Amino acid sequence: MHRFGGVLAACLLIGSLLAGMPAAHADGDEPQYAEFYLPPDPLPPGKPGDLIRTEPSRLVLEPSGQLGAIMATGTRIMYRSTDARGNPVAVTGTYFEPYNDWPGKGPRPLISYAVGTQGQGNQCAPSRQFNQGIHYSGGWDIMVNYEEAFIATMVARGFAIVMTDYEGLGTPGMHTYVNRVAEAAAVLDAARAAKKLPGTSLDPDGPVAFWGYSQGGGAAASAAELASTYAPELHVVGTYAGAPVADLKELFPYTDGSALVGVVGYALNGEIYAYPEFADLIRSKLTQRGKDMLESVSRQCVGQTIVDFMFRHLQPYFTEDINVLIEEEPFKSLFEMQKLGKYKPNAPVLINSNRYDPLVPWTAANQLGRDWCDKGADVEFRTNEEPPFLNKLVINHALPMLVDGEPAMQWIAARFNGEPTAPNCGTY
Repeated sequence: MHRFGGVLAACLLIGSLLAGMPAAHADGDEPQYAEFYLPPDPLPPGKPGDLIRTEPSRLVLEPSGQLGAIMATGTRIMYRSTDARGNPVAVTGTYFEPYNDWPGKGPRPLISYAVGTQGQGNQCAPSRQFNQGIHYSGGWDIMVNYEEAFIATMVARGFAIVMTDYEGLGTPGMHTYVNRVAEAAAVLDAARAAKKLPGTSLDPDGPVAFWGYSQGGGAAASAAELASTYAPELHVVGTYAGAPVADLKELFPYTDGSALVGVVGYALNGEIYAYPEFADLIRSKLTQRGKDMLESVSRQCVGQTIVDFMFRHLQPYFTEDINVLIEEEPFKSLFEMQKLGKYKPNAPVLINSNRYDPLVPWTAANQLGRDWCDKGADVEFRTNEEPPFLNKLVINHALPMLVDGEPAMQWIAARFNGEPTAPNCGTY
């Protein structure tokens, strides 16, 4: 689940250097953010996408802020959204108002950006990461804002960006990691919220696109599926879904023994929080070691999760054969609920996936494209053929994010400019 991108190796290196240091306190820098990120209780009346509060947000590439800048004005936002069951929740994020004009056709475009895996602790929220560039609060609690390179490039080219933190990342409650419905709502409502911000250069009826890789790819894909029913007023022109998490059942075996085995804990924590009626049954399938893992990762960013759990095997965390468990209840039904491809996107979609991705399988991404094609969607599927390399370090998941990013930005720009698409359904 995206997540980690091109800084995976850096996270591993830094983590190894920090090994042996005492563990950090959960949410180590929480006090400076607590006031903004604590939603009013009860939430004020309103609709999904309504703004709850805003404040200026400092945007930096690294902690000092002296080594370059993001060419945009940042606004931290809290807005109404909905959880997996349609209940109202408060979600935070960041809006980026570009300094540069949009050189293309029509009004300034808005990209609702779905981030990859950050972690599950509140300190990992992307809207906080942009204030820091590199987060560190002691021990192994370190996180590099690997999304900032794309954001800096996009705003320099005149795209307005709104980036959600998703449910429970930064705000109270558990981050519902890779939950299809909750993530889609967060992405769609972020776009709505951005259009309601005063003093921006956005046209309220202007075009919107969705962007994401890995976890973000799945979130963007889900937003594309649900846009026509959940947010029909949005003028969606396209979606980029890179390495989308399309089928959790396929994902689990791929994580085994990898640097990112700990993301299984994120996923299970999210399922338990979203569907508490299954909590006891899920926990009954975990060994004490598995329960401890879920507790640990609930407070971590992905850097610390890598250091603590990299290259571990899944089986010691479960009381039964993991390959059997994923076919049994409640896992079978829960994973089916998160599967993408059931609904037709209402705008063109570009899917990118590496054929040898060792974490988010190409087969599931490819099937997603086929399912959408069968429903009559406008789909272009591109396979990255980078050969397998150090698979347990998930290199073939991380590097394609960078390699395919520029062509994807050009594809998105073409959608805003009204250029014809090149769907390749039936050829892959």
